Amino acid sequence: MQEIRWILLLEILDVLVVSATCLRIIYDTRSTTKTLAYLMLAIFLPIVGVIIYFLVGTNYRKRKLYSKKIVSDGQMQVQLKKNIYLESKKIWDTVPVAIQKYHKLAKLLFNDGDSYLSGGNEVEILINGEHKFKEVISCLQAAKNHIHIEYYIFEDDEIGNKIKDILIEKAKAGLEVRLIYDDFGSRSIRKKVIPQLIAAGVQAFPFYRILFIALANRLNYRNHRKIIIIDGCIGFTGGINVSDRYINRKGHHDQVYWRDMHVKITGSGTYYLQYLFICDWNFCADENLEVRPEFFCESETPAGDAIVQIAASGPDSDNPTILFSLIQAIGMAEKEILITTPYFIPGESLFDALVVAALSGVKVILLLPGISDSAMVASAARSYYGELMKAGIEIYLYQKGFIHAKTMVTDQQLSVIGTANMDNRSFELNFEVNSVIYDHHTAVKLTSIFYRDLKDALKIDPREWEQRPQYKQLPEKLSRLLSPLL
Repeated sequence: MQEIRWILLLEILDVLVVSATCLRIIYDTRSTTKTLAYLMLAIFLPIVGVIIYFLVGTNYRKRKLYSKKIVSDGQMQVQLKKNIYLESKKIWDTVPVAIQKYHKLAKLLFNDGDSYLSGGNEVEILINGEHKFKEVISCLQAAKNHIHIEYYIFEDDEIGNKIKDILIEKAKAGLEVRLIYDDFGSRSIRKKVIPQLIAAGVQAFPFYRILFIALANRLNYRNHRKIIIIDGCIGFTGGINVSDRYINRKGHHDQVYWRDMHVKITGSGTYYLQYLFICDWNFCADENLEVRPEFFCESETPAGDAIVQIAASGPDSDNPTILFSLIQAIGMAEKEILITTPYFIPGESLFDALVVAALSGVKVILLLPGISDSAMVASAARSYYGELMKAGIEIYLYQKGFIHAKTMVTDQQLSVIGTANMDNRSFELNFEVNSVIYDHHTAVKLTSIFYRDLKDALKIDPREWEQRPQYKQLPEKLSRLLSPLL
């Protein structure tokens, strides 16, 4: 009898926990698809489903991990936003006619994130780690005032230690050096590298520290940004982390070729990158970093002709700004959309935007991995291929190695290079940043790079894909059911 009472008590407790979790899911989850997925998990796998939801499903965007703000005075904040708008409008009024059509995209990024529209920038596309690190190291060595670095992955390896040594050297020389590292992605530097940096005068803090007790919630909301700002004038961002795996060394036959992309911005296009860094710094260092003129360099001579705007989003923003910006850019394309991404689980809105563009006569080409580092994600991605190709979208699978670049270029006028993948994790869960470049020369170069990469890829034949046996399609369809959670 006692055992029966305990069983009844446990069953009642189980029903209460599942019911409470279901109410939390309904109240807290923004996407209908995700809501249904989490509800199914919680109801049909009561214990496992509840654990998975609280592990990866909690909606921090609804609560915000923190509020982006570097000015404490409310009136000053309003005036600053007005000044940014007027400056952005002045710049936009001078852009070439071919770029004018993107005014809605520019306005979206301003309205949703106060993103500054900056002119007079020099933009350099950096292909692969071997190109990026050479340029980064050169610029770090030339730094004179401050160095701000924010990375998802910073490894304790050869390239990581080379950059570490430069940071130590610069800190000892009297420069202000600040490092934000993701506590999960950069876990290899916690015990040895970080103490060495701090001892030399580098200020270093983990972003959203992982404590064992809080591991469940905090593991999912990571800082996936890769940002470097040097003297307020030079900025780097893109897909390449600080790790030896991104350098394709000759003679290392066991290493997978890593195809990736980064961008160097010289000019006022770094302002918003600096703003993001200061906001993130104030959060993880728990201080109010004084905003000084040298953090935002002024130059009377423009570094170049490119207009740059930054798209950023994460659990610190009201909306999935990066997703919105991609949908807007796709909808504005008239001739051609070229997309490279390593993780492609588009979700309904992005999927529909691509299909609508293709059916409207726009040439859409996706360059995706033929070699993937995630079997589940790759399987879920394949479940979308058939429908996309029916709409006329061309899909190529990269064969030379693992393609990790996150880029989009449309009509040889607009370029996007950043950290965000095309999946729910990047759009909803992680802190991400993309550079949006309104410049014909940059877009022409990125288009050329894209078509060059297609030479190392295989095009999927729509007929052959449709005729695949059912046993191959089943795992993909099952993986797609979990795609809102991946």
